[in-house]
Amino acid sequence: MKAVEVEFEGHLIDSMILPKVLDKILDLDGEFEVLEFRIGRRKHDPSYARLLVMGKDEAHLERILKELHKLGARMPDVEDVELSEAPADKVLPEKFYVTTNHPTFVRYRDEWLAVEDISMDRVIVIRNGRALCVPIDEVKKGDLVVVGEKGVRVVPPERPRKSTYFEFMGGKVSSERPTEKIIEDIAMDILEIKKRSGKIAVVAGPAVNHTAARDALASMIRDGFVDVLLSGNALAVHDIEIALFRTSLGMDIETGRPVPGGNRHHLYTISKIIAAGGIKAAVENGIVREGIMYECVKKGIPFILAGSIRDDGPLPEVITDVMVAKRKMKEALRNVDMVMMLSTMLHSIAVGNLLPSTVKTVCVDINPATVTKLMDRGTHQAVGIVTDVGLFLPLLYQKLKQLTT
Repeated sequence: MKAVEVEFEGHLIDSMILPKVLDKILDLDGEFEVLEFRIGRRKHDPSYARLLVMGKDEAHLERILKELHKLGARMPDVEDVELSEAPADKVLPEKFYVTTNHPTFVRYRDEWLAVEDISMDRVIVIRNGRALCVPIDEVKKGDLVVVGEKGVRVVPPERPRKSTYFEFMGGKVSSERPTEKIIEDIAMDILEIKKRSGKIAVVAGPAVNHTAARDALASMIRDGFVDVLLSGNALAVHDIEIALFRTSLGMDIETGRPVPGGNRHHLYTISKIIAAGGIKAAVENGIVREGIMYECVKKGIPFILAGSIRDDGPLPEVITDVMVAKRKMKEALRNVDMVMMLSTMLHSIAVGNLLPSTVKTVCVDINPATVTKLMDRGTHQAVGIVTDVGLFLPLLYQKLKQLTT
């Protein structure tokens, strides 16, 4: 039997960190002994626990410690982080450390460094005295890569000290929740973020165009409630199709009925925008005069359109190299305070993987399974709403206007 002492500090009880720790040890067939436990006496006081964790052998104990590390475990005797050089571009040393999306620190030359741009499933490299979280494809030969958990400290998210509608990962998802009240709370949070010059990103799918949500999203962009738009070719194509032909996927947006020859409209749209030199040029030349993309261009809001193999065209601004698109998305999401994920599972999961767990996330979809899947990804401050985005966005914009007048 092998054993080691580990420490935990924070709001261990009300944030359910300690129960998760003990459950994880038992789930992995390990054993533990509580050596010391101090409970915070007031709401803002942290608690402290020191445990002796035991495994059957060295390998078994290491597996347990890797899981406990994600929950904030640290060794009482602090050592500097272990580093190893990358042998080649995009090649990592053995036992390299894989990041979570929680705030992370590494001890380097007797100093704790905050890991910059933290997100899940990446690695940590030390460059010029800074700890950087980078994807594998950005690792260069000779980079000092963190290996193992020694000298690495993870700070898992804790329950907010004040009441909030945001839930931890695995929060309840139900179509029976009081949606209108939640939307009003989201509107208030948006206004609070904007009041302190924070950033709000929107990840939107093409379903936004096929409903009343399109006008609401365009209005939110126009009125300064959106700071970056992340989507794909389809959202932009169908948004501009509506602006040019008043159809979406060939369906009349007023009657919902197919228009003769309307199935060609999205291709006509793509051709027209390519001929104009792109979305921005089409807006500046008066070809596109309203809609989501129009408001982005007029307001100077950056938009990242990531391509896929299903795309027709695509439009000139669509980034067809997915690795380039991912880097652009990551850059656009830097220092963002809230992300609204609207009826697009794949783009939302991609964005969730790029976010630190401290970013508030609103997940909206008509399918409960999709909302649950999104909430189980990138953040521990997430609220899931099972509803039609065509109902959600107009009501959200209505609440924003009511609260600002």
